[in-house]
Amino acid sequence: MLLSHLTPRDRRLFTEFGYGPVTPLPHSLVHEAFEHRARTAPGTVAAEHEGARVTYGELNLRADRLAARLVREGVRPGDRVGLFVRRSIPMLVGLLAALKAGAAYVPQDIGLTPDAQLRHVLRAAGIRVVLTQIRYADRVPPSPGAVRIALDQEPDPVSTSPTSSACRPRQLTRATRPDDGCYVLFTSGTTGTPNGVTVTHRNVCNILLTEPGGLGIGPGQRVAQLLNIAFDMAAWEILGALTHGGTLLIRGKDIAETARRADVLIATPTVLSGIDPRTCPRVRTVAVAGEPCPRPLADLWAATCAFYNCCGPTETTIVNTMRRHSPTAPQLTIGRPTPNNTVYVLDEHRRPLPIGRTGEMWAGGDCVSAGYLGAPALTRERYAPDPFLGGGRRMFRTRDLGRWTAEGELEHLGRTDDQVKIRGFRVEPDAVSAVLESVPGCRRAVTLRRDAHSLVSFVCPQEVDAEAARGAVAAALPYYCVPAAVFPLATLPETDRGKIDKGALLRLAEGAAR
Repeated sequence: MLLSHLTPRDRRLFTEFGYGPVTPLPHSLVHEAFEHRARTAPGTVAAEHEGARVTYGELNLRADRLAARLVREGVRPGDRVGLFVRRSIPMLVGLLAALKAGAAYVPQDIGLTPDAQLRHVLRAAGIRVVLTQIRYADRVPPSPGAVRIALDQEPDPVSTSPTSSACRPRQLTRATRPDDGCYVLFTSGTTGTPNGVTVTHRNVCNILLTEPGGLGIGPGQRVAQLLNIAFDMAAWEILGALTHGGTLLIRGKDIAETARRADVLIATPTVLSGIDPRTCPRVRTVAVAGEPCPRPLADLWAATCAFYNCCGPTETTIVNTMRRHSPTAPQLTIGRPTPNNTVYVLDEHRRPLPIGRTGEMWAGGDCVSAGYLGAPALTRERYAPDPFLGGGRRMFRTRDLGRWTAEGELEHLGRTDDQVKIRGFRVEPDAVSAVLESVPGCRRAVTLRRDAHSLVSFVCPQEVDAEAARGAVAAALPYYCVPAAVFPLATLPETDRGKIDKGALLRLAEGAAR
């Protein structure tokens, strides 16, 4: 018996807490959900960018024309099409066209991604067609037999009838299936060669077309597109808007200006911390994920809008747990599993732990992606048969530590691979940061291992009293958790995916120590 070692109460709560609600989906393919919106409201504005607009009807026509071209170029269901672009309306055309042709899109920000990584992505994903823009076409690395198509050179289909065969993909060799790839995202590669993760239509529809993942987006709602297209949360922004009939506000250089015009913001805590809610009176919904959210930031936004604290790696399709936070809540949690998903808190032998015990979170259900491209050994290591759901289902090892509260919500307690040893003691840096964020005036804190003997912390804004911050940690945690130095900064450096740049912080600390 899988649960025989638990008390009757814990056996009951294993299912009650760990299983999300079973919810039917209105569509099983992402582009079909978009096409439904294009049919029912073709005149609604689908996206805006730097003064340009495109309606749902126009965007659908342009995507149909390009999808037909992709089919002529030999793209078939199950293929992967490179989307090497910068934020723009043509980016949306390319994304939708790839899906309509039956392929998964493989997004990379052509303006930021190093040449070596572009080459790796082309090889690893077996890409034969790359969609890009004229000004960046020369940045696409040459690849034998690969075709480059400039999205902003595609003919305008406005004069073409919606029923013209020139505007529709020719009959595909087979119909696209829910378990076909929707997109392939490559991990950031900060710890080695980036791995491509195949995320299916079933995965994406499950988070976008159910609540709370749909974020209440509907016609007339304006969704900010702030994030790097190669980051999975950008798919939440883009596809979340287009499958619900919202209007996507594609940002230029000014993140705050776009946020001021939006109703819905999806961001990492690092990106959100640069936006002042007092300047965003329209915003009614905010969702954060990608890294731990500081309690002060969550309280600030939750006071004025619906604020969701979420968690989930790329492999579990954007996020697989969500919680609407209240400033009066006793703690900031990551909530419960989203619909049709499960979360298990397991020990090192993959046995369920009693409620309240800390363990590793494993994710099951329709969020679990198809695995890593060309890496069967890594896939076997991180994806395992799900003995609780059975039926050939798989669960994913998130490497996140967590525990259930008595109320049935998950506390995120850092990552198994983030734990460090200081002076022989095991330390969770996020626990140190949480204490620092309780210091008056501190909005954000990051704690890192400097060497085998010491931690170093970074806080913002610059006005935070460093000695008071160290004192707060000394009063709350064992001596070996007290950072050797606390650096107050005006802002924390970011990676191109909107997360904290830990490498830059360590270099800063090293420079200060010289």
